[in-house]
Amino acid sequence: MSKKILILPGDGIGPEIVAEAVKVLACLRDDFGLAVETEEALVGGAAYDAEGHPLPEATLAAAQAADAVLLGAVGGPKWEPLDISVRPEKGLLGLRSGLGLFANLRPAILYPQLAAASALKPEVVAGLDILIVRELTGGIYFGRPRGVETLDSGERKGINTLVYTESEIERICRVAFDLAMKRGKRVCSVDKANVLECTELWREVATRVGADYPDVELSHMYVDNAAMQLVRAPKQFDVMVTTNMFGDILSDCAAMLTGSIGMLPSASLNADGQGMYEPIHGSAPDIAGKGLANPLATILSVAMMLRYSLNEPAQAERIEQAVAAVLDQGLRTADIAGEGMETVGTAQMGDAVVAALRLLRAEG
Repeated sequence: MSKKILILPGDGIGPEIVAEAVKVLACLRDDFGLAVETEEALVGGAAYDAEGHPLPEATLAAAQAADAVLLGAVGGPKWEPLDISVRPEKGLLGLRSGLGLFANLRPAILYPQLAAASALKPEVVAGLDILIVRELTGGIYFGRPRGVETLDSGERKGINTLVYTESEIERICRVAFDLAMKRGKRVCSVDKANVLECTELWREVATRVGADYPDVELSHMYVDNAAMQLVRAPKQFDVMVTTNMFGDILSDCAAMLTGSIGMLPSASLNADGQGMYEPIHGSAPDIAGKGLANPLATILSVAMMLRYSLNEPAQAERIEQAVAAVLDQGLRTADIAGEGMETVGTAQMGDAVVAALRLLRAEG
C-alpha cells in the first residue's frame, strides 16, 4: 500500500530545493520500487498571498491525512509588515501544533569531504556526529501569557512565558534516551537550572527518566556552557536533549560545525511516528529564484522521512550513499565550496544525486 507524502514547497528557495527532493523521491519510486504518492499544498507566505492565511484549513487537513510531510521553508521580508498572527511562520507553528509534532531531531554530521568547509579546525570536527533532540510544542514559544501590553504609564511591556509540564519533559527525554540506545548511549540534557525554575524541573525529570535507561550515560549542562562546548570540543556529545528555544539556538550553532547549514536535515515527530521533514535553514530570499541554493539538506530530510516515518531504512541509506558519492565527485554548491572551487546550481546538484542513485542500482 502506498504511503502518502504531502509536499509543502513554501516560500523563498523552498520551491527550488523541494523540487530536487521530489526528483529523488520519483527516482526511488520508479527505479527502486518505493510505494509512495505525493500531493502538494500551500503554506506560509505563498498560502497567505493565495488564501489570506499562512495555514489554510485544507493544508492542515491534508497534513493530518498524510503519512509524512516534506516542507521547504517559510517566510521572507515581503511578509514582515503583516500582523504577527498571519505571518508565514504562524503556518509552521500551526503545523507543529496541529500534528502534535513534539520531538524535533536535528542531526549535525560532518561529511569527511567537507571537513575543510567547517568553521573549526578539521581535527576538532572530524568524525562529528551529534543528534540534537529539541522539544517542539511547548516552552517559551507557546507559553502563556504572552503578548505586548501597555502599562498605565504608557510604556509597553513584552511578555513571553516559559512553561513545561512534567509529562512534556518526560516524553521528549524518552525520545532522546531511546535514540541514544541506538547510538553512543550518551545523553546530555541542556538546561538553565541555576536560574530558571522551569528548567530545574526539567533537570529533575530528565534524571528520573534516565534511571530507566541504566545503559545510557546521562550528563547535565547549562545552555551557555553547552554553546561554548559545541565550539570547543563538539565530539564530546552524542545525543543532546533540550527545550524548544535552547534547541533552536544550539542546533544552528552546531550547523556551522558541519560546513554549512545547507547540509542539515531535520525531523519533527509526533507520538504516532508521523513526521514533518525540512532543512533547518530558512527561506534565503536573497538567493530565491537564482538556482543557487543547496538542496542536500532537503534531500537528506527525505532520507530521515524514509527512516523515521515510512519504515524504509534501506531506501534512506541509498539517499545517504548517493549524497556521499556526489560529494566524493567534488560537486559543490556555493555554500560548501572551498576557495577557487567550481560550483554547481540547485538543479545540477539534484540531478547528480539522482544519477548517483541510478548508478547504485546499476552496480547492484
